[in-house]
Amino acid sequence: MSTQDLVPSPVGPVDVEQAEAALVERYPRLVRIAYLVLPPTMGRNRRVLTAHALVQRALPRRRVPGPAVPEPRRPEDAVDPGYAYVRGEVLRQALVAGLPLRRFAVPRRAQLPPLLPQVWGLRLFPRAGGAEELALDQLLSRLSGPARAAYVLRGLERQGDAEVLRVLAAAGAGDPEAALAELAALEDEEPALPEPAPPAPAPHGGERPERVAEQAGPGRAPAAPGSPARTGPPPAPAAPAAGPRRSGAALLESAEFDPCTLQARPGDLLRRRQHGRAALVGVAALLVCGALLGLPGDGWGRNGAAAPSYARNPAAEAALDPAKVKRVAPAVWPGAVRRDFSVWPARGELAGDAPLLRRALAVWARPGGAVESSATPGTPVGPPMGPPQLLFAGRVDAARVVLFHDGLRLVRYAEPVEGRAGAALDFARTDGAEGPDAAAVVVTRAAGNVRYLTAPWVTGASVRDLLMPGKEPWALGRDARGVTDAVPSPALAKECARWNTLQVKDDSGGRLLGDLGELLPARLLWGPPGGPVDATGREARESWSRTACQLTTVFGQGVRSVRSWRFARQTLPEGAGRAAWVCTRAETWRGTGTRVLAQFLPPDRKAPAALAARAQDAPACGTREPRVLAGALWQAPGGGWYVLAAGGPDVASVEVKGAVAARAEGPVLAAKAAAGARAELSATLEDGRRMPALR
Repeated sequence: MSTQDLVPSPVGPVDVEQAEAALVERYPRLVRIAYLVLPPTMGRNRRVLTAHALVQRALPRRRVPGPAVPEPRRPEDAVDPGYAYVRGEVLRQALVAGLPLRRFAVPRRAQLPPLLPQVWGLRLFPRAGGAEELALDQLLSRLSGPARAAYVLRGLERQGDAEVLRVLAAAGAGDPEAALAELAALEDEEPALPEPAPPAPAPHGGERPERVAEQAGPGRAPAAPGSPARTGPPPAPAAPAAGPRRSGAALLESAEFDPCTLQARPGDLLRRRQHGRAALVGVAALLVCGALLGLPGDGWGRNGAAAPSYARNPAAEAALDPAKVKRVAPAVWPGAVRRDFSVWPARGELAGDAPLLRRALAVWARPGGAVESSATPGTPVGPPMGPPQLLFAGRVDAARVVLFHDGLRLVRYAEPVEGRAGAALDFARTDGAEGPDAAAVVVTRAAGNVRYLTAPWVTGASVRDLLMPGKEPWALGRDARGVTDAVPSPALAKECARWNTLQVKDDSGGRLLGDLGELLPARLLWGPPGGPVDATGREARESWSRTACQLTTVFGQGVRSVRSWRFARQTLPEGAGRAAWVCTRAETWRGTGTRVLAQFLPPDRKAPAALAARAQDAPACGTREPRVLAGALWQAPGGGWYVLAAGGPDVASVEVKGAVAARAEGPVLAAKAAAGARAELSATLEDGRRMPALR
């Protein structure tokens, strides 16, 4: 198993329609997977109903980030992101359903009997199989939930061990390696357990563990140190062993484990009659007790001294009163000490529409089930604590949009102009937003386009394509309210063919903002942690043009700013030219959840950057720890393989151990290596401290 097999490649976001199509098309297979992973102690009737319920609940409510999957070897082996996402949700819920109920813990939804589907008066179970199916079911009942999931992924989905580990980890399994070890131990102990079929191109969306190095510049794109390079056509699947016994895949696909082809039998008729009588007696007792409790007396009511919701509570009533909404005059911001959302004037032709504001405030306080609601991570979604500030209320495209600010959050309410269905409520955290952080807000997204509402101090707006660094930005029109014209958004695009950013200008200079799928666009910066600047210069644009497509990994993560920094340059072996190393750090509004990417830029300026390492919640490349060290396995144009490593200016020496042993004075290293060599990198700083590499 190689490290590269466990490093997935990002795919685009998954739409609800895409996930629904995958669920409907492969519904029988998904239900079979859930049925096999659920614990047999449930009983076959409940397993059948629970399997159907888990699959039907796997459909997302809105667009979600796509699952990470290994790159396909061939175009025909490409993974359907919709099926990969739905299958992961089914596995996650099935593993949760198999957990034991704790005495003092709140049960999770998957651990409870399903609300739907329900069958009254009948017991359903799959058709009975033969002796082999019965033996397999008994042996699988001895496995834990993750081990059963591993067996199903290997046998039914034709996945290798590397893919099984990745899928189990993504589904929430605590120790995927232990699951594979448990499965291997049972196979050794019980020879009757059929071996699953070898990995092969799965017709139902299963991924492949093999990966092929991509071309980058004059050589091949680097992979993480220790990743084997595999070339040539994919290996043909091994033929199943001869003999009368069927393989594990054949048994798993038998009617014994098919919860969509069912038999029906009546339940316990006498017990049902007794339960019906007991239910009638219980209802009568409840009616009598309710009447007695409703009689006058000196006891406390249901809510004690609390008033009913939003009744006789001055603060709650003021928060929902459109007449008490705060409105800032247009003459306030020029003389204000701070330039933030608190000095934005109330704009829009519907700012005086009291019924619209009343609906928006009511939905904010008590959103109904038909409201599409979203919030960036770490943003509270509760009702307003007092009268909020109105930023905007107007008609944009085919919707009426209202923007509020309560000092901590930005809240967007939208309703269609025609009809009463489709209201939306979005929350974004804005604490500490000032200057460039409060320069623009997303008003609408529709048909692949986005419109912004710019701050009153913005004097000009334009659009710059990050993928075309030499092209001048083109002007973006704005109306009298400050709303821009529609511009194609990368957050809504399916491919990274262009990456439009919003460039705003004020009296202090130009700012570059990128739409990452949230209410507030993220600020794009360039430079070391101690003094970054807005990424509007030529050097910054050239670097961003090769790394912009990696921003898809931070969509919808509550990102406040993204800073890129070229921390090293390196002369490549065999005269291949001079490459660069770039560290990209995405900071969030909540402080946690930062994402760090180390990227290798080959000499060819038209070649995109290759991802060398990534880290979550790591201090590297930040203000607290500005140092960084990364490495990659690289193939020269002449065919030779090398371990490349680079660190920041404070690195005194770099050392590599493992299959390759080498040491270099200074911040860069290039050592001869074999294809697929495994290596561990470390560096010694100028003050004598040791520093590991990003992984």
